[in-house]
Amino acid sequence: MTKTIQTIVPHLWYDKEANEAAEFYTSLFPDSAITNRTTLRDTPSGDSDLVSFELWGQKFMAISAGPFFKFNPSVSFIVHFDPSRDKDASEHINQVWNKLSEGGTALMPLDKYPFSERYGWIQDKYGLSWQLIVTDPEGEERPAIMPSLMFTGDKCGQAEEAIHFYSSVFQNSKQGLMARYPQGMEPDREGTVMFSDFMLENQWFAAMDSAREHSFSFNEAVSFMVYCDNQKEMDYYWDKLSAVPEAEQCGWLKDRFGLSWQIAPSEMDEMMGKGTPEQIARVTKAFLKMKKLDLAELQRAFKG
Repeated sequence: MTKTIQTIVPHLWYDKEANEAAEFYTSLFPDSAITNRTTLRDTPSGDSDLVSFELWGQKFMAISAGPFFKFNPSVSFIVHFDPSRDKDASEHINQVWNKLSEGGTALMPLDKYPFSERYGWIQDKYGLSWQLIVTDPEGEERPAIMPSLMFTGDKCGQAEEAIHFYSSVFQNSKQGLMARYPQGMEPDREGTVMFSDFMLENQWFAAMDSAREHSFSFNEAVSFMVYCDNQKEMDYYWDKLSAVPEAEQCGWLKDRFGLSWQIAPSEMDEMMGKGTPEQIARVTKAFLKMKKLDLAELQRAFKG
């Protein structure tokens, strides 16, 4: 089975703990490893550590770039413990829960719920949220780890619109499950999204609306990197997704729902991972001046 290239990669922003967090997370799950570490010198946040890692076969990236953004539960990661793939699923969920609990906060205790024999929602010691669930082996298979988006505040009620919008922007999209709030679940409005999942570029996401009083919404602490093969692709995603001109910086943008994306050339990983310190410094200096990334300019900087 050939591994599909992961086009959309979750990117986590830490103050100083990116390396430490990556080591912690890769110790929790099977098929996990740190794949690359780089330090970006002289950024506006000083020296920033950049770490690429895989958790249960899913690619992630993390950066230590100062105390500017804090994780919150508007973006969490659902971890599926599937008894059909793992006969010790209920034991493994307990082990991971216990480790995430160290210095963490349970948002929903690990327990039996109407939708699962065993489920819990927890914020770890770094503030990142995880939803652990023993899945129904009869259900449709999903990847072990998938990002989940919670639409709160003035964005509550927009989950379905967002799913349709993202599915129109990205190729290889499809709608998975869709469960709506029934009557009598106030403050959640009947018909809004209680749980849904959908696929973009072969990457599964979940989404839900929540009308409860939340003091948080999407921010830059979790963004999604979209790797592109060429400038034309980068221009396409930039034009489709960017909705907040003042948020455009160094390849970052915000969409109309407030979610942050980074539109980057696939080559960037190669440059930052395999370049000499001088090459990395030149590329960093070049991209820090850009809003949308200019691939030809980055290639020139790399070659020097």
